[in-house]
Amino acid sequence: MYRLIPALALISTQAVAQAPTVSGTDGQNVLGTVPCTALAGDPVGDCPAELRRKDDGSATLAVQLKTGEVRRIYFEGGEATSSSSTSKMTTEIRGDMLIIFIDPGEVYEIPKAAVATQ
Repeated sequence: MYRLIPALALISTQAVAQAPTVSGTDGQNVLGTVPCTALAGDPVGDCPAELRRKDDGSATLAVQLKTGEVRRIYFEGGEATSSSSTSKMTTEIRGDMLIIFIDPGEVYEIPKAAVATQ
């Protein structure tokens, strides 16, 4: 349960969607952290993240990994469709969480509500 608390920061509510989170944004961006790991065998930790929504219902999640790299995960219709990595990506649903795996060892835990089409 403790690991889920930071992930909930990305759940977009009407109030969050109305207020810009970064100077100069249009109010559709959401800042927070997501549980993630960049290397197989590493423990899951919190990674800074920004969810950027577009008018067409798609979204991009930008996650800063502990390695300094930024991984982008692209969503359409609430589903993860691709990433900025050339490696294989798979997804799994566990309750209300979308778990994203990118080979060889990246793992991201995203609340389904955060990327659901509004």
